[in-house]
Amino acid sequence: MMTTAKTIVITGANTGIGLATAETFIKDGHHVIIACRNPDKARTAQQHLQSFGTGQVDVIALDLNSLEQINSAADEIIAKYEKIDVLVNNAGMMTPDLEATADGFEKQFGVNYLGPFLWTMKLLPLVKKADQGRVINLASMMHILGSIKPESFKADHIQKYNGVISYGNSKLANLLFSNALATQLQGSNVTSNALHPGGVDSEIYRELPKWQYAIIKLGLIPPSKPAELIKKIAFDPSWAKRNGDYVSLQTPAFKSGKAKNQKLAQQLYDQSLDLVKNYL
Repeated sequence: MMTTAKTIVITGANTGIGLATAETFIKDGHHVIIACRNPDKARTAQQHLQSFGTGQVDVIALDLNSLEQINSAADEIIAKYEKIDVLVNNAGMMTPDLEATADGFEKQFGVNYLGPFLWTMKLLPLVKKADQGRVINLASMMHILGSIKPESFKADHIQKYNGVISYGNSKLANLLFSNALATQLQGSNVTSNALHPGGVDSEIYRELPKWQYAIIKLGLIPPSKPAELIKKIAFDPSWAKRNGDYVSLQTPAFKSGKAKNQKLAQQLYDQSLDLVKNYL
């Protein structure tokens, strides 16, 4: 049991990696805020986490599909809590079909990247109030398939859609943002790092055909493995000075040339600020 409870915000914490991560922090007596889209699943997760009887569990309704709702959810957190010690950007989705967010963005770009970008920028002042603030971004080795094409940020601008490539694009964007944020945070009390969680048996594969999932499942690891890595990044002394890192479970932490491109990271950061400027 930890003597000093930290305040930890985790997106998509009603299932998979997010729930397993919340569990590791709750068992140590921390105060965990789970930000989830589905209220029923969030309540079930809250009850499960409270059953350990060790830490406080709060729920915030967060739908990364809508910038307006992200803005409201962030404002709710800002009004309720004095600081955030750890912000875990875990929520994400995969889809084989071209869909649009409430704001007209291609859904994987919107939900996996632009929504978390706004969420993080809104909550950053609270993370800066912590003694040692941590922003932890779930990226993916799939970023190696990705590229940044501003002309395809909006769903109605896309002629030919490939769900796997679009997922890769969103994950490259995650990693570039994590790096750009780390650059901004240099010399401060906050770090921004990213991880590839490995192939984890979670709901991210729910959209896949059953036969594909059956094959993929053979190589998947339990969510408790990345949860331990996230906890390490959050609190292990070995991570005290690490900023702008990318680590990986199961595979080497290979970064594509684009992911290392600082100019590209800054360009995307500036473009993203412009896209969400009405909420900042």
